[in-house]
Amino acid sequence: MGHQKRKTGFQSMEDSSQNPAVLVTGAAGFIGSHLCDRLVAEGHQVTGIDNFDPFYPRSLKESNISRLMDHPNFRLLELDITNAEALVHQFPDGIDAIIHLAAKAGVRPSISDPEAYQRVNVLGTQNLLEQARKRKIGQFVFGSSSSVYGVNERVPWQESDAVLRPISPYASSKVAGELLGHAYAHLYPIRFIALRFFTVYGPRQRPDLAIHRFFRMINEDQAIPVFGDGTTLRDYTYVDDIVSGIMAALQYNGTNYEVINLGNNQTVALSELINAIEEVIGKKANINRLPPQPGDVPQTSADITKARALLGYHPQTPLHQGLQAFYEWLRGGNC
Repeated sequence: MGHQKRKTGFQSMEDSSQNPAVLVTGAAGFIGSHLCDRLVAEGHQVTGIDNFDPFYPRSLKESNISRLMDHPNFRLLELDITNAEALVHQFPDGIDAIIHLAAKAGVRPSISDPEAYQRVNVLGTQNLLEQARKRKIGQFVFGSSSSVYGVNERVPWQESDAVLRPISPYASSKVAGELLGHAYAHLYPIRFIALRFFTVYGPRQRPDLAIHRFFRMINEDQAIPVFGDGTTLRDYTYVDDIVSGIMAALQYNGTNYEVINLGNNQTVALSELINAIEEVIGKKANINRLPPQPGDVPQTSADITKARALLGYHPQTPLHQGLQAFYEWLRGGNC
């Protein structure tokens, strides 16, 4: 899934400095804050945007980026990407690339408030693409999701799968973001790379997500909610591996539109995940069995052949190692 490489009249990564100036949306979030850490460490000038959506406590997001706030190569704009007028007036000059991670997150909440997900995830992406067009920013990396595949029995999932079957408003909003990127890449000299993330975990993970909740609740001797019989499969991917994939996409200079899976290329059953968490903590879980949740898919499974070929992507972190790193972060009182 791609187009021919072409010359552009916009700022291109080939023409920019070795360390291009990068705008990161969702900069104070889980993945965004890790990405900003990496970008700054490698010498990039980074402008972060975050609106500190109250989906989870602001204090956690502030903690995520606390070490960056005094760094000379980092600045933060508190800004809502759905506010086109504010975005126009506050958008910084001299940006070489946009990495767009800001989004309303979560499959289940999107079912109860689909309008908000449409507004943030689609209109917000539209607004950023317009800024890329008007400001001649030629590189746009978009954080998509494995949820776009929906219920797809053909595994592992490949980017060339022609039919996507999203089963939640969140998933459909991510499909829409990818398609908006396709339109802009076709009409304008913007290289758009959509990265489909597969079940990202690690330090700073959102408190509503399963791994974070399980660790916290098992540690506190609370019964963990398990929806279904524990056979659902996920391709759990450690955050550092995801960040490495994003960094490679930032430097990608091939075709002007690509969709690329970033996963771990290894599925784990929910029951296996719980066993692994028990081993890390050294304590057995009390399980509260509940019916399957609407919008949940039975499995996710990434074919990462394309990521290897185009980005040199090679996930390095085994599940147990990643879970141990998360637990050390949690015990450090970081949440």
